[in-house]
This record gives sequence, C-alpha cells and structure tokens, in this order.
Amino acid sequence: MLFQGKSLSAELLADGIVEFKFDAEGSVNKFDQATFEEYRAVVDAIKNCSEAKGIIVTSGKSAFIAGADITEFLETFKKPMDELIPWVKAATDLFDSFEDIDLPKVAAVNGFALGGGCEMILTCDYRVADTTASIGLPEVKLGLMPGFGGTVRLPRIIGADNAVEWMSTGKAHKAEQALAVGVVDAVVAPELLRDAAIAMVKQAIDGKLNWQAKRQAKLEPLKLTPTETIMTFNTCKGMIAAKAGKHYPAPMTMVKSLEAAAGLDRAGAMAIENEGFAKLAKTDAATAQIGIFMSDQVIKGKAKKAAKAGSPVEKAAVLGAGIMGGGIAYQSAAKGTPIVMKDIADSALDLGLTTAAGLLTKQVERGRMNAKKMAGVLNNITPTLSYDSLKDVDVVVEAVVENPKVKGIVLAEVEGVTGDDAILASNTSTISIDLLAESVKRKDKFCGMHFFNPVHKMPLVEVIRGKETSDETVAAVVAYAAKMGKSPIVVNDCPGFYVNRVLFPYFAGFSHLVKEGADFTAVDKVMEKQFGWPMGPAYLLDVVGIDTADHCTGVMSAGFPTRMQKIDNDPVSILFGDDRYGQKNGKGFYDYGKDKRGRPTKVPAEKAFELFAGNVADKKDFDADEIIARLMIPMVNEVVRCLEEGIVDTAAEADMGLIYGLGFPPFRGGPIRYLETVGLEKFIEMADKFAHLGEIYQVTDGMREMAKSGKSYYTTDVKTA
Repeated sequence: MLFQGKSLSAELLADGIVEFKFDAEGSVNKFDQATFEEYRAVVDAIKNCSEAKGIIVTSGKSAFIAGADITEFLETFKKPMDELIPWVKAATDLFDSFEDIDLPKVAAVNGFALGGGCEMILTCDYRVADTTASIGLPEVKLGLMPGFGGTVRLPRIIGADNAVEWMSTGKAHKAEQALAVGVVDAVVAPELLRDAAIAMVKQAIDGKLNWQAKRQAKLEPLKLTPTETIMTFNTCKGMIAAKAGKHYPAPMTMVKSLEAAAGLDRAGAMAIENEGFAKLAKTDAATAQIGIFMSDQVIKGKAKKAAKAGSPVEKAAVLGAGIMGGGIAYQSAAKGTPIVMKDIADSALDLGLTTAAGLLTKQVERGRMNAKKMAGVLNNITPTLSYDSLKDVDVVVEAVVENPKVKGIVLAEVEGVTGDDAILASNTSTISIDLLAESVKRKDKFCGMHFFNPVHKMPLVEVIRGKETSDETVAAVVAYAAKMGKSPIVVNDCPGFYVNRVLFPYFAGFSHLVKEGADFTAVDKVMEKQFGWPMGPAYLLDVVGIDTADHCTGVMSAGFPTRMQKIDNDPVSILFGDDRYGQKNGKGFYDYGKDKRGRPTKVPAEKAFELFAGNVADKKDFDADEIIARLMIPMVNEVVRCLEEGIVDTAAEADMGLIYGLGFPPFRGGPIRYLETVGLEKFIEMADKFAHLGEIYQVTDGMREMAKSGKSYYTTDVKTA
C-alpha cells in the first residue's frame, strides 16, 4: 500500500498499475479540506513510486464523487479577494499536480461524478464509465462556476460550445450522453468497469494509446481561429443573456472566462478561472443559491427522520376528484403509492382521471415515460363513488370545496368508515385545522396537508399541525409528502397557515399602491423584471383567482383584524364585484384570450382601469425602489412574525416555503436571506419610513433586538411566543 488515509488510498497492483481509490468513511465521497490533504499525500506517494507505470482512479462507493463539500467552504468564501484567490489556486494547483504525473491515467466512473468529481476525472487522460454514471458540472446552480479546472479542461476535451452547454445548464448527463460528446471514452456494464479501466491503462502503457497527445491538448490554448472564437463566444453569450438574465451572473461570468482563456495555456487559463470563481463566490446570488441548497437539505433531512418515525403510507385516498384531487391522485400514483379517488359524481371522477391521464400523456410525449408505465400509474388510481373502498387506506386527503361546513361533514363521514389508525388530512388553504378538527373524533390522527396548484409542478406541501395532532401523525404525513416527490414543511395552525399568511400583506401593499394611483402594469413590471418574481402581484392575483383572493382577504382580516383589516375600495374587491375572477373566466386585472395561432394572450384590461377610476387616486408614478419596498416590507415582516410565533420552525423552512410555494426569486434566497442581504439595520430604517402606513410596515421588537445583537436568523432561535 503506497498510501492509506481515511478517504483516499493508493495501492500498487500488478504490472505497475497504481489504483488511486476514493473511499471516504462516510456515505459519499466528496472533496473537503481533509480529503485535499490526503490528495497531496497520494500525489507524492505515486511520484515517489519507481515501479508505477500507470494509474486508475476508482471509487469504493456506489457513486464516484458527489462534488465539493460546499458547507465547509462557506466561511472561506467570506475571505477578502486577495486571500480567496490564492485559496482557489491552491486547489487547482493540486489537481494540476496529479494531471502532471508522467504516467497514463484512466478514471473508472460509476454513479455520480459531479462538480469536483467531474473535474477530477477530467485530469485523467482517459475516462471509462459504467451504465450507472451521471456526470456534470452543476456549480452554476449554486451561483458559482467550476473552480477546480473544469472551465479549462472541459472545453479542450469536448470543444467550447459543448462545454458551455454543460456548464451553463448544470445538467447531469448519462454515460451514453457523455460518450457522445467525448467526456468519456468508453461505457461498460458495472461489473466490467474496473477491469475495463485496467485494460485501457495497460494499452496506454504499451504505447497502443497516445495518452501524451490527449494530455497535451489540455495544456494548450483552444484550437479556434480568431473568427471561430468570436462566433462561438458571441453566440454563447447571446444565448446565456437571454436565458439567465441579469440576476444570475454565474453563467455569463463562466463563458467570459472561457473566452478570455481561449488563447492561453493551462496556467494562464487557470488564473482566469481562479479569479472568476472567487468573484462569483463573493456575490449575493451565490450566497442565496448556496443557502437554498443547504436549506433544501434541512427539509430533506427532516423528511428522512419522519420516514423513520411515522407509519409508512402504503395506500392512500383522496376525497374530491376535481383538478386538485386529480392532481393529488396523479402525484401519489406516479410515485408508487396506490390511491383511491372518491367523489359523489361520475362526471367528477371522469375529470379527475382525465387530469391524471393528461399529465401522464405529456410524460409519454416527452419521452420521459413509456405507455406501459403510464398504464401502471393509471391502474394505481381507483375511482369510486363509495366509501367502502376506503376501509383499508392509511391516509385520506380531503380535497373537497373550500367550505368549512362541507369539509366538516365529509371528514366525519369518512372517519366512520376508515380504520382506527387511518390518518385524515385536509387540503385547505385557509380554514383552521383546529376548527375542522371539531368534526372528527380522533383529533390526534388529523392534520392539514396543503398542496399548491398545479400539484404536479409546485414542490411545496404545508403539513399543518393542529393543537391535538400527534407527532406520529405529522411524521407519517411528512414522509408521505416526501414519497410523493414533494418538499414538506411543518407549520402550526393559524389563519392562512404560513405561505398564504405572508402573501396577503404583500397583496395589501400592492392594493394600497394602486389606490394611491400606481399603474398595476408598472408595478408588475418592477416586481418581475427588477425584483425577480415570476409574476407581478396583479398577474398573480389573476392566476390565484380574484374571487379566491377576495375570500382569503376576509379570512385574514378576521384572523388579524388590526394588521390585515379589509381595505376600503380594495381594487381586488372592485374587480370581484364586477365578476372579474382572473384567468378562470378570462378577465381580471388583465384580459386573457388567444391569438390567431391559438397562443395565450394577456393584455391590461381597460375595464379594470375604468372600474378603478373614481375609487383610486389620479395616476401617479412610483420609482422602482419604493414599489419594491411597499410590497416586500409587509411580506418580510410577516415572515419574521411567523418565525417569532413558531408558526414555522426555522429560517431555512421559512425561505424554502416561499421559494417552493410562491416562486420567490431563487437568486435572492428567500425572504429571510433577502432580509439579511439587505441588512437588518438598513431594512428597519427602510421600514420605519413607511411605518405610518400601518401595522404591516412596522417591524417587530424581536427584529430590532436581532439587529442590535448582530445575529442571524439562520443561527438563532427567534421564537418569542
């Protein structure tokens, strides 16, 4: 054994072949500081082995290398640039030192080889993958670019245009896809991988493969003429500008780094990468996107614990076969949990099945599913008009009309036919879980399970705990939601729960702006183009439904009468009073229709302006900063209140709830990350300027204390109630 560490080893095999193996003590291989230290030792050990003739790089895990341990590097990213760039250079120098060992090298790639794992295999002269391999450079999803030599080696192996596509999308590619572009040189069955790598390195040792030429190409400038360089990178920059936009600097920084390095050798190109990576590591976008990754791990971790604590859901049921019920049935069946879909009318069951079948058909058309699997999923959905089919289910999701009386009757009926251990969950967006619990006897087996529409697209599920809901019930429902492919967060019961509770102060801020003369189209433009929401508030209200929003406003007003009181001449209520319900009937703030080609259209509704005239002030222009402040301060304040009251448990879940439930701009990281990026003191100063407008603009005493102490919501228990 040339070297044996906790994560890495180097062993001299027969015929002078050294096996450099990644096999960490934990569940996955990853690049952390300890691994880097061992890496240096392995390089030295191989260099000092006079018998070594060639190297294979292998993994002792089911996955090759998952990437870098981003959590360990976060503190490093806070260093000033003059310290951060040398730190990045030290890592790339280490990869270079392995690449420069004057022996042929072959990587044997199994499972995931992502980020640093992909960059590791690029240092080798040849790469053979098995059919389980998934290879990619996903750093852009963290607001970064490859930082261990990926921007230098990949374009010199597969060409600049292919490399830009790989790095700007961050997608993982299957083995055959990697073979097609030249990232790997062969694909074999898993049981043949190690032998194939050994055979390939032997060919290189024997001179049958020109490994020196393969390596030399990675040390030289890109083989592009000046004209080709201009055309290639101008095209790439145009595509990235159109797709990524100004809020996501990583893709453009990456392609500009490739362009600047195109005519340089490895050392010069690596210096460009070092600087580009360091600059991105210091951006707010990277901090936000890395924060999302870590917060998502919090949610996944809680779901895994829930799966161990709660009884598994082997069979489910949904009451109500409308679009929502059909979506829930589809999601459950598609992820492997059979589900009974119960309604009182055949026409409703037909709608539910049609909804599920339509979603499955799209999967087949896109090549993501075959007809056989589609049939299997549909067979997992059992439509019924009778409660008898629900006797043996583990959980029932009630998804009938949003009316407490109707829901109460249905819940009482279904409880009478299900087993004593069956869990009842209500898919409600506003109705108190404790109120609904009055209709059931087994209150410990009852909770809320709030899906977002459309179910198949929206990742979030709010699991709402009532006063008497048991921990076991919450755990089982969280595990079921995760099994359905959703990201569940547990919230405590209150009007609007979490997501809707913090959304309506945002809508209130919007309504007040319109009343003061703001053009709703101008507000939408600012909140979409400058803040980054997928929809501005007027458009979002149309999508939610003006009637739904008006109803929810009443619920929130009753729950928080001093902070969320009904607004006189609320533009939403004005539209509702004229039967303008938004997209559902084609008229709201905007008019919806289709053009001559059948494509959807959306135009500002002249009728809306007419209805507002006389009920709102004369038209007034507001600058972008004020529009953003007037809408975001109320939302952020309410998020903080939810944290302080224990409605939502952690800042991570608070942020992910709005990212997954509302489409909060990912580059801002969520409402709490946005607050801390602005800075608590600056946010309070901004909010105080508008405090006279009402309670929704008034920050909590807890936030003021947090600002004084210099603490972070991500590291502090903020509950005050």
